[in-house]
Amino acid sequence: NCGGGRAWPRVLLFGDSITQRSFENAGWGAAIANRLVRKCDVLNRGLSGYNTKWALTVLPKIITRPTDQGIIAAVVVFFGANDSALKDVNPAQHIPLPEYAENLKHIIQYLKSIGICEEKVIMVTPPPLDVSAWEKTCIAKGNKLDRCNSVTKEYTQVCVRVATECGTDVLDLWTLMQSENQNFSTYLLDGLHLSEKGSIFLETHLWPLLEKRTGNLPMIFPHWSDIDHLNSQASLLR
Repeated sequence: NCGGGRAWPRVLLFGDSITQRSFENAGWGAAIANRLVRKCDVLNRGLSGYNTKWALTVLPKIITRPTDQGIIAAVVVFFGANDSALKDVNPAQHIPLPEYAENLKHIIQYLKSIGICEEKVIMVTPPPLDVSAWEKTCIAKGNKLDRCNSVTKEYTQVCVRVATECGTDVLDLWTLMQSENQNFSTYLLDGLHLSEKGSIFLETHLWPLLEKRTGNLPMIFPHWSDIDHLNSQASLLR
């Protein structure tokens, strides 16, 4: 607890490697944290390589105590890039579409069961896949191409549907990055993960959804100019 015994509100980023990398230089998670500095702690709970099955298993170890949930301002759930791996090539990460849908629902249901209502949850779809660039990445690692953008589209559609059914907000990154015939490859570093431009794109579109949930949070501790230097303790501990 900080702020005179007051717990700092939190935004939880829960996802795969695209989330884990989000605090790297010019990352979207770091940009969100910067926007919310002294208002809210932004927690990176990105798990590289994870699909929704594994994420659902570890979620109770990430958020466990109901007493903590009152200070959760928002949870961003960002999975699908690994679930959509092709079964024949990458069976370890692949999750069938029906199971992917159920896993997303169970993630939302678990959050609700510990007091995090659906209004605090933001679902994010996987970004589009630049097949040519990702194939080069796979080959460089001695692997075959294990993803396809048309398949990623199917997982995106399921994510959007689940969010609609469960009453959460959803950011359809797959569609947004390809709208108006954009060259979406510039948003991707290696065909799958976000480039600096892609991180800026995501943060720009995610922020309005987060701002709705954090906009009324006060600055924690007074601005220095509001501190009475003759009686600073009274100013700081009021």
